[in-house]
Amino acid sequence: MTAQALWCVGEGRAEIRDGALGQGVLVQTMFTGISRGTERLVLSGGVPPSEQDRMRAPFQEGDFPFPVKYGYAAVGRAAEGDMAGRTVFALFPHQSQFRLPSDALIPVPDAVPPERTVLAANMETALNILWDSQAGAGDRVAVVGGGLVGLLVASLAARLPGAEVTVIDPLAAREPLARGLGCDFAASGGGLPDQDVVIHASATQAGLVAALDLAGPQGTVVEASWHGQSQVALPLGGAFHSRRLRIVSSQVGAIPPDRAPRWTYRRRLTKALALLADARLDALISGQTDFADLPAAYPGILSDPGTLCHRVKF
Repeated sequence: MTAQALWCVGEGRAEIRDGALGQGVLVQTMFTGISRGTERLVLSGGVPPSEQDRMRAPFQEGDFPFPVKYGYAAVGRAAEGDMAGRTVFALFPHQSQFRLPSDALIPVPDAVPPERTVLAANMETALNILWDSQAGAGDRVAVVGGGLVGLLVASLAARLPGAEVTVIDPLAAREPLARGLGCDFAASGGGLPDQDVVIHASATQAGLVAALDLAGPQGTVVEASWHGQSQVALPLGGAFHSRRLRIVSSQVGAIPPDRAPRWTYRRRLTKALALLADARLDALISGQTDFADLPAAYPGILSDPGTLCHRVKF
């Protein structure tokens, strides 16, 4: 048996090549999801040498910068074993079929359609960000950056009782998405009251500076963006210290310390799948491409600022 996979083979170039089938339960892929921010960095060859080990996807082939088989949002149907016939999710790259140990496959809840399940890895990231923020009931929460992860975090924060959540993004097209998820929307942070928690997800220096401006005294700013090799300058003079602001990093590779004694990675991903039982999230799928057409379309998908989650059909 053979499998076809998407490989990043050079800066801005992707090809379909053979991919290792692996060992374990056979899964026939139905859909995969493209995570625009991370995959754009990979296709550009921009993963810093110091982070190449930490940036490896769970079942990646090849090494950074190229050639590399990358991705972590695969939905398929198990063809063997106790889960035969079940829809399952795996942190696997864009590949037509694969084998994994059964403990690497998460059954998809019946309430979540396979087409929406491609959001699972990003929902797991969003859940971890919300944990790191320590946002609570009634808090004012601003999310700077209305991309996929930002909107997913906002959707979770809006479920906190009494929380007032505002998504801030200069793209007017993000407004109906934010409001559809129960959030307010603003093109900039001007005029907003002091926020208890600010989550930065724009991956820009300007966005992080705006997040610091929005935080109220002793407020928390969560840096959820990853800037690769870019250097970011912040205004840490002025009132930064007198306001006693906290800047907290968030990265899905580690469970927050206060939850680590009880939460496993499998438990967290299982919960992320359950949180997808919300039809409003379908609006975050911004397009679909057949796998055979993906190499030609991939650079454009990643460079388009309108891309949220792009679904690949097998």
